[in-house]
Parts: sequence; structure tokens; C-alpha cells
Amino acid sequence: MDGLGERLVEQLIESGRVATPADLYTLTVDEIAELERMGPRSAANLIAALEQSKQSTLPRFLYALGIRDVGESTALALAGHFGDLDPLQAATLEEIQQVHDVGPIVAAHVREFFDEERNRRVIQALRAAGVRWPVIERTAAAAEGPLTGQVVVITGTLATMSREEAREAARAAGATVTDSVSKKTTLLVVGADAGSKLKKARDLGIRIVDEAEFQQLLDHNGPAG
Repeated sequence: MDGLGERLVEQLIESGRVATPADLYTLTVDEIAELERMGPRSAANLIAALEQSKQSTLPRFLYALGIRDVGESTALALAGHFGDLDPLQAATLEEIQQVHDVGPIVAAHVREFFDEERNRRVIQALRAAGVRWPVIERTAAAAEGPLTGQVVVITGTLATMSREEAREAARAAGATVTDSVSKKTTLLVVGADAGSKLKKARDLGIRIVDEAEFQQLLDHNGPAG
């Protein structure tokens, strides 16, 4: 968040004014302006940035909660499966495990996080402060595509698309896209300077394709083989 540097956060915590992220949204311009290296203009800019940050997305919000082992891809998968926060908070351990790329360990971390009263209070306070996101269309029953059933990782620099564009294309084709190579990975798409993910995929015997082969898979009419 623009204007919210490490030193400012330290001052707010040390003063006792901020104990949880929700407390940030109760700050005033006058309070911030009195802090070290701050003034009225900087304080006003920070308040504006805080106000702007209230409009979020569910994947971004889940990732920002800091749930153990829930990275950006897992947050995206959880958001796509449940569509909103309330169904996820109410989900059983077994229901969370039905999400693509979520095994029993990660599912347990998610369930434990939402079972903790302090975490629920912080989430409630954030929502009361106006933090919000649009409900998203659930992807659990998504139509099949040429990469349905595939667990895809994309690494390196691609020539014709950004890595995020490649991820979106893979998801649109029915794949589950993750950040790291694991035993669940079925396909690694490699660009230039692929690095350690390529070595790990080779060690695990995972299918590896280059950008041109990836494009062919996306254009294919049937499931990837």
C-alpha cells in the first residue's frame, strides 16, 4: 500500500494504536500526521490509499490473510471453488479438500485458521470497515476444455504472452494452475531461463512442453495426453 512503509507500521504497532490490520482503517489524518517523518499531506495520501484498498478481490483478500501454505494460486483456487468468503468459512475439512491443488495439510491449515476466534474477529472488523470484493462465479462446475484434469505450472519467460496470460489461458482451457512443481503437477510449460522448476519436473518425470507445444495443446479439441 502506497505510503504504508515498514517504519510507519512499526510506529503504529509500538504506540498500541494498531494491533490488527482492521485497526488501520480507523486511523485519522491527524493521528498519522503526528508520527515521525509524516505530515498532513503524507497522512492524507495514506488515508486515501487505505480507502482505495477497501475495494479488493476475494483471491487477493484470502492471500493477504496469511493462511499458512495458502499462496496466490491456492487463494485463487479457493475463491473460484467457493465464490465468496462465507461459504469457505462454513466449509468442512472434506469440502475444502475438494478444491483443486488443496490437499489434506493445506485444507487443515485453512480450516484451523477460520476456526480461530481471533481470526474471525479480525475478518469481521475488516468487513465492518468496508473491505469488500465482488462475488465471483464458482468454477467447480466449469466446462471441460483441452487441459481439463491437467495440473499446470508455467516457468521462464515466454515469447508471445506474459506468464499471467499463459496462466489465464491454461485455466480457460480447464487446467488447474499452480505456482510450484509437485507430484500433483502433470504439465510444465517452459520458457527461457526456466531454472529450478525445470530440473524438479525432470526429476519427477513430469511432462514438459515449450511455448509452441503449449499453444498446440490449447488449440486441441480433446483432453491433453
